[in-house]
Amino acid sequence: MSEKTIQLSPVQQKFILHWGEMGTRWGINRTVAQIHALLYIWPNPLNAEQITLVLEVARSNVSTSLRELTGWGIVKNVQLMGDRRDHFETLDDPWEMFRIIIDERKRREMDPTLELLRDCLEEQKKARKKDPHTEERLEGLTEFFESASSCYTRVAKLPTRTLRKLSRMGDKLLQLLPI
Repeated sequence: MSEKTIQLSPVQQKFILHWGEMGTRWGINRTVAQIHALLYIWPNPLNAEQITLVLEVARSNVSTSLRELTGWGIVKNVQLMGDRRDHFETLDDPWEMFRIIIDERKRREMDPTLELLRDCLEEQKKARKKDPHTEERLEGLTEFFESASSCYTRVAKLPTRTLRKLSRMGDKLLQLLPI
């Protein structure tokens, strides 16, 4: 596939631009999110030069972004017959893709926060000068993060098929709970 033959439809452009904007709101670099969107929406693996030309971004930015996406595990490097260049594709299944993203965000964001909260709470309890307000707040946050982490761990063990079914059940599940 020649780099010049890639023409995005208006819908593809709209999706890529929006995904880039949403990426910034999720704390992800706009170009990283746009590259992910392009790879998701495009039917074939793309090489870095093609991505550079289509998105009109610096080649170095594309390389850095691809390394980040590969590091997250949502983009993989593939080889095409007759072409020495690396090509890239993303997962087809949005459920699997978001499972990986959520796992990674938990590992990078939630786990260190929980560890810090536990450390702060332990230090506060050992402090000479007691601060009941700070201790109470730290206990509340620690309890919340431990509960959320535990809940996530249980849900993460479920097969994707089961998660899909659970999500379709929606309000029916909530009606089973006493309110």
